[in-house]
Amino acid sequence: MPDQTPTPPENTPADRSPAADAPVRTTGRPSDAALGTGLGRVLLLVYGIFALSASARALVQITTHFSEAPLAYLLSAVAGAVYIAATVGLAVGGPRGRQIALISCTIELLGVLIVGTLSITDKVAFPDDTVWSHFGSGYGYVPLILPFIGLWWIHRHRPTKP
Repeated sequence: MPDQTPTPPENTPADRSPAADAPVRTTGRPSDAALGTGLGRVLLLVYGIFALSASARALVQITTHFSEAPLAYLLSAVAGAVYIAATVGLAVGGPRGRQIALISCTIELLGVLIVGTLSITDKVAFPDDTVWSHFGSGYGYVPLILPFIGLWWIHRHRPTKP
């Protein structure tokens, strides 16, 4: 005997997945996916430029006259690595990218505050400038302002709890 169960016509609610009927939750806050959009793209560009410039500066300093100011030149290399990590974190996005960017921006903030202070108070240890010397004065104080903006942006785009 043939099956007598009626089949629903096409495009009826029986064809739709349960997720299609789920309510859309809006919080008024940007999502984590928006980390690299809008101002995030500008932030990504600035971090990329600083990653390139700080790394190139460190490479030149270390290869040409490392013995003159080894601490300063190694700190320039550290700054370059931190900017590279922040750039990658912002570009990747998602939970892992957010974590990388958050850690990088925090290290950057601590670095610029500590190195900035030490470069003013201990001129013997810093005979030559780093990216973070004098709170980034050689770069228009962008290294001082950038981690605050980066941390704010990451915080603003943190995932919402369901």
